Amino acid sequence: MQQYEVEIKSLLGSEENAETLRERMKIVDPNWRLTSRNKQLNHYFLGGDFAKLAALVAPHLSPEAFKKLQDIVARLAGQSGNEFSVRTRDKDGSVLLVVKVSLGEDTSQNGVARMEFEEKANLNLDDLDQMLISAGFQYQAKWSREREEYAVNGVSICLDRNAGYGWLAEFEKVVGSEAEVEPARQEVRALMEQFGARELEQERLERMFAFYNAHWSEYYGTDKVFTVR
Repeated sequence: MQQYEVEIKSLLGSEENAETLRERMKIVDPNWRLTSRNKQLNHYFLGGDFAKLAALVAPHLSPEAFKKLQDIVARLAGQSGNEFSVRTRDKDGSVLLVVKVSLGEDTSQNGVARMEFEEKANLNLDDLDQMLISAGFQYQAKWSREREEYAVNGVSICLDRNAGYGWLAEFEKVVGSEAEVEPARQEVRALMEQFGARELEQERLERMFAFYNAHWSEYYGTDKVFTVR
């Protein structure tokens, strides 16, 4: 029922580096393809009552999506140590509820391997945000980005121009069971080696994430970029 994502980020910084990666796709996989271009608003939340949120949002999800969400609620209630994060997303007018649950020692916000729930909600972004607030959540930060999505050798590569971060590449593989996570991780890292893409270290990523969260109102919806070493 659930899906699991393996996602490894590489900080590109400049448009020139993003174009180099695009050109490299044609060499690595002659059958590469652009699957989507979109603009996104992503709102991150902290705290809250996850079970209450699931009850509030149930009428606005498909029956299948609600079953997935119920399963996550049950998993989180029955296990200790599983960190989760909740966010809302407007993707070119389509509004999504996104939940990520940590696997192992990875964080739910930025970890390499996570259980992922990403489903359409029949609401606008403001109304979905208000449901989270009604369930006791509070804003952590608001993010904006422009995204290009590519399919290369069975892996999704997203080129993002993020407010604050600048250009970032995400190499992602989604699988249907936790047993497939480690092979997927190896596959993603092998593809990154073909691209010569350097993995953004988790420690630096967490520092960048913390800086953005503390200053998000200065960057949200802008082209401004900061550097955190």
